[in-house]
Amino acid sequence: MTAVVTPIVPMRELAHRSSNGVDVTMLWDPATDRVHVAVVDFEIGEAFDVPVRDANPMDVFNHPYFYAGLEQAAA
Repeated sequence: MTAVVTPIVPMRELAHRSSNGVDVTMLWDPATDRVHVAVVDFEIGEAFDVPVRDANPMDVFNHPYFYAGLEQAAA
């Protein structure tokens, strides 16, 4: 019997900023080669992720609430 070992590759932080109780982090998942932006708003106690998809990654990083709205509209 041979065990299948899948290596765990952690996500890599590409950019991070924090202002007025809001943390925004751009992360790259090397296993899937996808980028997403994670937002944590400590003031209101909410967090969400925004997949970058075909958008400019820095644009999503700088305007995550706009792109989160686009995700909501597409759902």
